[in-house]
Amino acid sequence: MSRTAATADRLRGSALGITAGLIGWFIFVEVTSGILQGYYVPLFSDIVIALDVHDSDVNWFEAAQLLLSALVVPIMAKLGDMYGHKKVLLAAAILTAAASWWLAFAGDFWSFLIAWALQGFYVVWLPLEIALIFERGRRQNHGVSITRRAAGLLVVGLEAGAIIGALAAGRIFAATGDLTTTLMVPAIAVTITAVVIWLAVPESEPLPGRQLDTWGFVILAWGLLLATGALVYMRMINELALGAEAWIWVAVLLAAGVAVFVWFVRFELRRDDPAIDIRVLRKPEMWPVQATAFLVGISLLGAQGPLSTYAGTDSSLGYGLGLDASARSNVIGVYLVSLIVGAIIFALTSRRASPRVILIVASALVGIGYTLFLPFHQELWQVLLNLSIAGIGSGALVGALPAAAAAAAPRGQTGVASALTNTTKTIGGTFASAIFGVVLAAGAGTIASQTAASLGGYLAVWSICAAGGFLAAVLLFFVPKVAFADSTAEEAVEPKVL
Repeated sequence: MSRTAATADRLRGSALGITAGLIGWFIFVEVTSGILQGYYVPLFSDIVIALDVHDSDVNWFEAAQLLLSALVVPIMAKLGDMYGHKKVLLAAAILTAAASWWLAFAGDFWSFLIAWALQGFYVVWLPLEIALIFERGRRQNHGVSITRRAAGLLVVGLEAGAIIGALAAGRIFAATGDLTTTLMVPAIAVTITAVVIWLAVPESEPLPGRQLDTWGFVILAWGLLLATGALVYMRMINELALGAEAWIWVAVLLAAGVAVFVWFVRFELRRDDPAIDIRVLRKPEMWPVQATAFLVGISLLGAQGPLSTYAGTDSSLGYGLGLDASARSNVIGVYLVSLIVGAIIFALTSRRASPRVILIVASALVGIGYTLFLPFHQELWQVLLNLSIAGIGSGALVGALPAAAAAAAPRGQTGVASALTNTTKTIGGTFASAIFGVVLAAGAGTIASQTAASLGGYLAVWSICAAGGFLAAVLLFFVPKVAFADSTAEEAVEPKVL
């Protein structure tokens, strides 16, 4: 072996080792992210009592955080591409920590609502981590393969954190008997995470000469605000039983949102350094990935509510499982474990299997899992089996999609490309949640003194989820077979460790 080749191999091994250490720190960060996502849900009933509000007001928490995350994630990801991903990741962690401490001591509904919305900055963590890992691996022509394996491991940390958070919250509250003390736990975890990012995470190298397309982001923000606002309002109409005239405003908001997005696309095509490069999004290795993120959001984020209500529906109606709250939480736990299994399988197979094939198979598993609900839904073991199949596919997709988007993006756009998979996934989940609420409400009350949704409503929900999975699998066939592979081009290897 020549001296040059030996030096390149040594440096490549060093870089891979450093990247592995970086992945370890990011797994810790994602465990904290998972804790935030799982910790508060078991405490909502106690939070409602402490704030002296109605149970339905909890929906405002999700709506506020959803709207903020949809607005800030693309902007912060772009700032990471421009000025360094670590700087923005640290800023997002500090903002999340401050909001988490505010939540612990918020004494009224509006204060809690604002703090809850600001806590949504954590959703940009994963895209920025993917960008950091990819940019470091890119130097040794291993950015794509390293990122794929890392993404699966990060999702494992995320889902493990969600399980830890859900299990710990109730126990800590039972032990302390004090809600403020209980809510301080995730605030402490995020604070430690911010310190870890500050001390242990290296900075990426942004491309010089970049500019922030302020007007582009303003237009995008208005489009997202109108579209997601319409979907949130659709859910409120269903939950609050508003009149038919309320649907006119939903149509107006959606139409305005679509019009603003059309304006945004035309505006961005004229920019030299756009907020979001539409030309990149039109590439055959990019648009199917973003479309898949939207479609997987339908089942991953939108179907959890219907799953919980179906599991709790009295089986005397001829459907439903009739499970109590504890048993329903176990069902959700099995689903989360299946997500972890899917992420692990993705991490283990990403080195040898084609990334395109993994995406197609994972999407097909989501479709198969929800299709099985149509004939098999009366027994607990059937529901668990169906959920496990869909969950394995979803777990692989959660890790694969941001990694695939980063691989398809040109240098300097990895952060925003990865973040867009989160934005489109969130919009897909919001869209599905709104539609599912209407579908399930349409069949409610058909039996005297019965508020349960009809079986037909649940069958419609499962059919939509299955169709989303299969459609994603079909769209991914449009991705070139050689997409998402490591570059084989010879690049200069500089003998330095960043």
